[in-house]
Amino acid sequence: MRVHFATDHAGFELKEELVNFVANDLGYEVVDHGAKELDPTDDYPDYVAEAAAAVAAAGKDGRGIVIGKSGQGEAMAANRFPGVRAMVYYSAPLEVAILSREHNDSNVLSLGAGFISTEEAKTVVQRWLATDFSGDERHVRRNQKLDKLN
Repeated sequence: MRVHFATDHAGFELKEELVNFVANDLGYEVVDHGAKELDPTDDYPDYVAEAAAAVAAAGKDGRGIVIGKSGQGEAMAANRFPGVRAMVYYSAPLEVAILSREHNDSNVLSLGAGFISTEEAKTVVQRWLATDFSGDERHVRRNQKLDKLN
């Protein structure tokens, strides 16, 4: 599986940590869509759009991790792409991220760097990447209804 990363300045340091963690510790293929350097004037939609488009094109073989101060805007940007189901995580019970995979087949994890520690981010990323979609009929049906909203 290929994991696509994107952030602006607000999540730059966390992205750098997580790219290394996901590639070297977890062994996934990683694509870094930026930001490639810390620039306090950059805009998250520029980077998130690239990552979300790549996840949408990859289908079942792609996941994305986007990062911002709260993660809210990044999720909103990612969810504009058909086939992308982004969920926001910051300092919530870990079960929230797990259920987003099992029930909603989320394929983009949006992290709020301003509200989560690096260690907490690593834990949620590891669990989110390792969790499969349940495939239960009711969840498939609901996701199909979501896809028709685009």
